[in-house]
Amino acid sequence: MFLSYIKNRTSSAFFLLASAVLCCSLCANTMTVHATYEELTQEAEERKALPIQSNDIENWPAGPAVSAESAILMDIDTGSILYAKNIHKKSYPASTTKLLTCLIAVEQGNLDDMVSFSDTAIFSVPTDGSKIGMDVGESITLEQSLYGILVGSANEVANAVGEYISGSLEEFINLMNERAAQLGCTDSHFMNTNGLHDDNHYTSAYDLALISAAFFQNDMLCKIGNTDRYEFTATATQPDDFILKNKHRLITGEDPYDGILGGKTGYTDQARQTLVTCAEQNGMRLVCVVFKEESPSQFTDTIELFDYGFHNFQLMNISEHEDKYQIEPSGFLQTGNDIFGSSKPILTIDNNSSVIIPNTVSFDDLDSTIDYNVSDENRIAQIEYSYNDTYVGSAYLELAADNASNYEFDTNLETTNISVEKSDEESAGPDQNNIIFINVKKVLIIVLSTAFIMIVLFILRAFTINNRNARRRQNRVKRKQHRRERIRSDFDDFDF
Repeated sequence: MFLSYIKNRTSSAFFLLASAVLCCSLCANTMTVHATYEELTQEAEERKALPIQSNDIENWPAGPAVSAESAILMDIDTGSILYAKNIHKKSYPASTTKLLTCLIAVEQGNLDDMVSFSDTAIFSVPTDGSKIGMDVGESITLEQSLYGILVGSANEVANAVGEYISGSLEEFINLMNERAAQLGCTDSHFMNTNGLHDDNHYTSAYDLALISAAFFQNDMLCKIGNTDRYEFTATATQPDDFILKNKHRLITGEDPYDGILGGKTGYTDQARQTLVTCAEQNGMRLVCVVFKEESPSQFTDTIELFDYGFHNFQLMNISEHEDKYQIEPSGFLQTGNDIFGSSKPILTIDNNSSVIIPNTVSFDDLDSTIDYNVSDENRIAQIEYSYNDTYVGSAYLELAADNASNYEFDTNLETTNISVEKSDEESAGPDQNNIIFINVKKVLIIVLSTAFIMIVLFILRAFTINNRNARRRQNRVKRKQHRRERIRSDFDDFDF
């Protein structure tokens, strides 16, 4: 009995040992062979020599040579691209993927809702992946989850948020691809919530800039994404106290830079270092994306690109400089609720729109095109501006903001030659909310001014005629006097 027990134990031990050896052998055969420092340095130098497409634009400021394989600097308000290097190359985004995950979470979730951690959310993440140590059955709020994702880059939290929003990771991943397409992404395909490597999980610098632009236009995401450290305290559903520290050196201040609004780091062996950062200076909010870098170049190159953008470009308000499409407020036809002068022009240029142009360029140097194919009922056209065929911004030609109009515009006319017609719908219906008034004050002023001018002209004409008649009478009198004197002189020659 005892010998049998020893035998069985020995066999089990042998089996476990053999299994361990086999696993080690398989791991050794599949282990990634890392490049040496010299090889990585050489690759970085080769990437630095890659062409910069924005440098090919005539009279465009020359951008710096960075070691990123692809990079972009975009203004998030206008969508203008200031710097472009391989911006449509499909690349692995690593943890910068989490910007899209958090964007969808804020758009569709409630910050106070509890996010629970399932077995799938936790154990689908590799043991060496970035985590904050959540266990199955624990839960935290969605707001805490966002801090866990953006500050701690927690892969299991990104999974849990995906399940909270869509019910399953598969459905959430479908939602990620749909939302990316809505934002205009054409180079992207997402396979997970967190950016762990998958050959079919990719995006481009341009697509990620579009995602980031939407991300940084959300105040809550900016606040969370610009947090250098965050403390978790124990609760009834999460028993631990711990602190998360951000690895983004421009956020922590290790590489100080003015105007940082937030960002996200990323790394996998295949993606190398990836980084997204947003900063604001001089009224411009720029987002910088760099893919495939070696640390710490992702930070230093980002700073160099921000300096390039903020020092070489200027923000210019369109409505303050545009005169080709501007509708002057001096006409009779105006829109509003007061016919005695407080009305507004029918058409205006959106006063919040701007262009981003090089410092050496003036607004008059820009080309513009007008597109009447707009869907907003208060906007009749969109004006797009470009410099040497490079898009720099756009503005809408709008009806007055306080009047949603039912008037149709003849879109085949040139620039300011715009006519207004009542639509069939308004003519048939009793609704008179949208009315174009005649500005009575201006009409009265013009009528009175015209009358005054006519009276003055009449008086001047009468005065002129009277003067002319008076001179004629005087001339007649003088001629008569002269005739009498001549006759009298003739009679004096005779002696009666």
